[in-house]
Parts: sequence; structure tokens; C-alpha cells
Amino acid sequence: MRVRGGIGSILRQGLMLLVCVISLYPIWFVIQTALKTHQDYTLNPTGLPTHPTLHNITDVLFHLPIPRWALNSALVTLGSVSISAIFALFAGYAIVFGTVRGREFLLRVNIGLMVVPPVTLLVPMFVLMVNLGLINTLPAVIIFYSGLMVPFSVFFFVNFFRQIPGELIEAATVDGARHSTILRRVVLPVSFAAVFTLMIVNAIWAWTELLIALVFLQDQGKLTLMAGLAQFQGRYTINEPLVLAATLMAIVPVVLIYLGGQRFFIRGLTAGIGK
Repeated sequence: MRVRGGIGSILRQGLMLLVCVISLYPIWFVIQTALKTHQDYTLNPTGLPTHPTLHNITDVLFHLPIPRWALNSALVTLGSVSISAIFALFAGYAIVFGTVRGREFLLRVNIGLMVVPPVTLLVPMFVLMVNLGLINTLPAVIIFYSGLMVPFSVFFFVNFFRQIPGELIEAATVDGARHSTILRRVVLPVSFAAVFTLMIVNAIWAWTELLIALVFLQDQGKLTLMAGLAQFQGRYTINEPLVLAATLMAIVPVVLIYLGGQRFFIRGLTAGIGK
């Protein structure tokens, strides 16, 4: 029995190691290609760089508009994630702890909105932004992203808030606390992991979204990083090391954010599993 258990454990560990290698190989390929010269890549596309160089990365940072596109992406991501989180926080609190009639109906409508494909909203939102004079501006993308994030964010907060003991809310209500005070001093402190997790998930989506940014932003100075890279790849398609160096710059911020808050991220993902 011990032999079988040992073999099973080895097989599980080997499978996990194989999955990790398969998952990490694309990132490794991007890194090693970004460190190659164009000639080195042509001679050996998948091998290690024989003469590693930072020339591609310095070109991306100092001679191409990648930093400007990254700043645009950061502004869009920060704006849309913050707006959607605030709206969803209030909506989720009202649905779970409020006393207004129709709360369950509001939740069902919200769940229905989650299955609406974003592509079906492109034309009406484009017409709306043209009428508002916001087309080809970052606020147009921020508004669109925020609207798409709210349904899932509300659903996420509702599931998490239902795990909070009702006695805490009742005790605060008996003490005369208003709903705004309860949300700020009771609900938010115990929901930090969930809020952080939701913001990370939404931020990754906003940072990597491409279609909406391509449709709503045409000015080269207003492009987000993903939209800029799509055009950048078409322009420098024969220089793969340069393209992948730019791609590496797009990956690094997301990886750093995740690694910095990994503990809270895992807690937030597992917090609402109970119901």
C-alpha cells in the first residue's frame, strides 16, 4: 500500500510539474526571444540567445511609443476598475443588506446582463460616444469598460457579502449606525481581500482588452497598450524579437501586481465558495 501511495504521489507531482512547465514556457519564450538579435532569432528561433542583448528592450522603452500606450492603459484600467468597484460595492450592499423591495429582481437582471456579449454593444455605444463627443478619447473606453465590469462585480460582491454574519449588521443597526457607516466600518474591513481580488481580475481584463480599444481609439497618441501592440506587430512583423520585447513590457506590470497581492488574491477567490 505504501508503494502504491508513493507511486501515486510521484505521478501527481510529476503531472503538476509538467503543467507548470507548459504554462510557463510561453513566458520563457517571450523573454529569451526579446533578448535575441534579429539575426540570432532567424538562425535559431526556439533556442537560447547566443549573444543576449537589451537592445530590443531599450528601443521599446526609449524610441517607440510603448511607454505612452502603457500610460494610457494604466489610466483606463485604474479609472474603469475604480468606477465599477464603487458602483458594485454599493449595489451589492443594497441587495444583501438593504430593505428595498425588488432586490432579488435586480440581482436576476444583473445576472442576465453578465451573459450579454460585449461585441453586441459596440455599435450602440459607438453611436452614443459620437453623440457625446467622446469618441477617440480615453473616457469613452473607461465608461464602456466600467459598464461591462459592473454586472460581474455586483454578482461577486453579493456572493461574498452573504458570507458576512448578519449579527454584525444587526448590532451596528441597533447602535444607530447608518448604512454608509456600516458599509465603511463593518463591511469593508472584512471584505478587503474580496475587493482586492475583484480589482485584480477586472484590471487584468481591462489591461488586456483589445477589440473595444481598437474601435474607439484611432489616434496613435490615445491608443492603449494592447491596441498599440496590435498595430505595432503589423508594422514590425519581420522583427519578432522587437515585437516580443514590447509584449514583455505588457506582461510585466500584471505579473508584478499579482505577485505583490497573491496572498489577498487567493483569500478573495476562496472567500465566497461557501454558498
